[in-house]
Amino acid sequence: MLFAKKSASAITALLAASVSASLAHAKATSTFSTSVISSTASATSSATSEVISVAQWATIGVTQYPNIFDPNAADANEVCSGYSLTGLKTTETGLYGRLSLLKECNVYGYDFDELSLFVEYQSAERLNVQIQPVDLTYVYVLPDNLVSKPGVETSTPFVDSDLVFTYTASPFSFTIVRKSTGEILFSTAGNPLVYENQFIQFNTSLPKGHFITGLGESIHGFQQEPGVNKTLYSNDAGDPIDANIYGVHPIYVDQRYGTNTTHGVYLRNSHAQEVLIREESLTWRLLGGTLDIYFFTGPTVKDVITQYVSTIGLPNLIPYWSLGFHQCRWGYQTSDRLSEVIENFRKFDIPLETIWTDIDYMDSYKDFTTDPHRYPLDKFQAVIETLHANHQHYIPIVDAAIYHPSPLNKSDIYPVFDDGVAADAFLKNPDGSLYIGAVWPGYTVYPDWLASGTQDWWTKAMVDWHKKVQFDGIWLDMNEVSSFCVGSCGSKNYTQNPVHPPFDVGGPATTFPLGFNITNSTDLPYYNSIWYTYTHTPSPSSTASSTSTSTTVSTNPMNTKAPGKGNINYPPYAINHQQGNHDLAVHAVSPNATHADGTLEYEVHSLWGYGITNATYHALLEVFPEKRPFIVSRSTFPGSGKHSAHWGGDNSGDWAYMYFSIPQALSFGLFGIPMFGVDVCGFNGNTDMELCNRWMQLGAFFPFYRNHNYLGAIDQEPYVWESVAEATRTVMAIRYEILPYYYTLMYEASKTGMPAFRALSWEFPYDKSLASVETQFLVGEAILVTPVLEPLVDYVKGVFPGVPDEVWYDYYTHEPVSAGPGENVTLSAPLGHINVHIRGGYVIPTQKPAYTTTETRKNDWGITVALDKGGTAQGTLYVDDGESIVVEDSLVVDFVATHGSLYTFPRGTYDVCQPLGSITVLGVDSKPSIVSLGETKISNFTYVNNTLKVENLQSLTRAGAWSTPLVFSWE
Repeated sequence: MLFAKKSASAITALLAASVSASLAHAKATSTFSTSVISSTASATSSATSEVISVAQWATIGVTQYPNIFDPNAADANEVCSGYSLTGLKTTETGLYGRLSLLKECNVYGYDFDELSLFVEYQSAERLNVQIQPVDLTYVYVLPDNLVSKPGVETSTPFVDSDLVFTYTASPFSFTIVRKSTGEILFSTAGNPLVYENQFIQFNTSLPKGHFITGLGESIHGFQQEPGVNKTLYSNDAGDPIDANIYGVHPIYVDQRYGTNTTHGVYLRNSHAQEVLIREESLTWRLLGGTLDIYFFTGPTVKDVITQYVSTIGLPNLIPYWSLGFHQCRWGYQTSDRLSEVIENFRKFDIPLETIWTDIDYMDSYKDFTTDPHRYPLDKFQAVIETLHANHQHYIPIVDAAIYHPSPLNKSDIYPVFDDGVAADAFLKNPDGSLYIGAVWPGYTVYPDWLASGTQDWWTKAMVDWHKKVQFDGIWLDMNEVSSFCVGSCGSKNYTQNPVHPPFDVGGPATTFPLGFNITNSTDLPYYNSIWYTYTHTPSPSSTASSTSTSTTVSTNPMNTKAPGKGNINYPPYAINHQQGNHDLAVHAVSPNATHADGTLEYEVHSLWGYGITNATYHALLEVFPEKRPFIVSRSTFPGSGKHSAHWGGDNSGDWAYMYFSIPQALSFGLFGIPMFGVDVCGFNGNTDMELCNRWMQLGAFFPFYRNHNYLGAIDQEPYVWESVAEATRTVMAIRYEILPYYYTLMYEASKTGMPAFRALSWEFPYDKSLASVETQFLVGEAILVTPVLEPLVDYVKGVFPGVPDEVWYDYYTHEPVSAGPGENVTLSAPLGHINVHIRGGYVIPTQKPAYTTTETRKNDWGITVALDKGGTAQGTLYVDDGESIVVEDSLVVDFVATHGSLYTFPRGTYDVCQPLGSITVLGVDSKPSIVSLGETKISNFTYVNNTLKVENLQSLTRAGAWSTPLVFSWE
């Protein structure tokens, strides 16, 4: 175990001991080969038994050749002729018409001869165009009760709307025009509509120099620049760059600097999709369903975000405590180790709000269980009780799949599975048998969120488990949904359970961040020798392997057209799915898995994570009837923010992933999931002192703030290195001080959809030079963060938007920044320092930071006033109890500073008894001669760097800082 405040030699020795112990454990428990091995005290269970692993070949699907890489692939725009529009009629809210196929195409499926066109003017800011086959027998229409579908919100839609639908009848194309300016926002002119049973394509023109954002989820810069091909298909993949990963968000924002306008386009569809962005066009391809397209008029990015998020469902208001710091690790192997980590945080005075456990706590990786040896229930409960007594929290991981016990083993009892079978709660094969894949515990089944009995079964499992393990929230993982084998590989093998995954888990991470060989040169030879020893030691010999007859490994073309719903497992158009051979069933439940209502997984695969999140949310309402559920989900879809937060998945301890965390956060704010963060310091691979120092400081300004890493990596809790511990204490003091401001922003997000974490270009939409800035960000409108994102430097460059009209103050010194318009200013940034600036014109409410959010909420209030060049500022504070799902009592305080006075205007019924402790005013031109709070003159104040500060105001506000309006003046 490594602790801060050790000498360099002591740290090296302790680090070596820690790594040696980790490697020794990994070698002793490497049970995840492709065949049977003997196991003692394995990583999956403390029981001793011989186990079987899923065969490696069962993980390999049929090789697909993505269409976008195939030079011989047919271009639908060239070979198809499209449709003609006839019988157009005006309705009360829009238009209706019939589209007839001009000429048979059948390029990647079979054409639909007749389509229906619906145009609906829904509000002044939103227009809906829907195209679908007249005959819906073989077409999946996304239900309104599953994913929100907005309706008309105005009694005079044609008059109110700033969007106009125009068209050409034959070949059919349509254009969306901004009525107020005549600007064309979207146009399919010149390209045919292609609508087949497994392939739909439409195109829109784009202006040169466009700036497109959105279209997730992937690890990419904020802009989706020309040449980008986006695959939208939920995928269990450990954060590859520029590829589809966990969630799907088919929304893009088109920010045009030529006209200083912005609009958005959202496609409500759950099938696999691809979007191709080029210099002057955008092409959208889908593997089925309907075209249900929404256009948002903006005209600013912030307008588009609020319009879109209001459409899909506003995010839930998070519990206040979730804004504290979270610590997790895959590798907290025992409850004693977990307790040790909790104690170490307090020992080194680093605030810890919530401790998390990965799959280590489970009995053989089964959901809703605890390992009786490594996490004995009485000791585990004692750890959680101590947390709660100290106003701290606990969150466990819950994986997507449910273990299928072996009927040949009478001791293999798992009531959660039995209850699910009784409730008919699991996905099926086409023949009606249980679909059985494989995940961490072995062969597994998968909840069917479309089945009528699944919600009650899931709720009961949660409620029963909480009676034993008093968790405070839930972490949902593997819910893309993932499987370690292709097809229903367990159908003929589940009697062999428990089996292990078909790969090695727990081996040492062998990578370090860029610059490690310089900053940690004395340690590098030791690590190299350890890893050489590990990698050159034979694994335990194999004695048998699991069999599977569900998958045929082939590289022959199987992507043939088929009538009806089509060739479900191998559609004729192959998307660029980020798996080894691009098969849709690799690391996923097979597309032909069948739901209770007949829906195929092919049609709703990307909704599986949305389904478990929704079910978990409603289950937690039963566990905590009056409290806001807190859920963090890996897989998301439009509307997921109503019920959950999201983290960035399995990133790496690498400077590039720290960089990409900023555009990730910006994108998820746009997607309607404002509670977002990444695994600080990195999950995969090893971090190092410098990277973790910088990342712990950066992460403190993300809404969700959690450190988490991989089983085989070195320890990376912030107390491991003295410099990281000190940097963390410094930045956490800032985070906890501004929690009232951050919570107010999260409240705003729950009411309007506007996220707390914002791009500079959102707040300054007419400055094109800010469009591509993704190395800085704003927290709300008032706080600018400029982190160091590269190794071995002690400075950082940043811009200060709006100067010279705007003024920015250094958070630490309160001095105004000297910068010219568009100037890239060099800022001092020694290790342990992150540049933070406050924007003039804003008031930030604060509280004195403490160890937990509960203790912080009990402390005195403060007010920081940053005056603009006109000597004014304003701000808002929202306060409630921080946990009630139905808020009966709340308080809103408006702050207005002008002409040498600060006014507070409280309104509401929530009682705040804590007094006001201090007021700080930045940008006061000269030292005041008179300072007063109400009628009381104050002689004890300081004036440094044009900053007026008054402290010890408690005696003047004993009834509570916001019990009555206040006037604070200086002259």
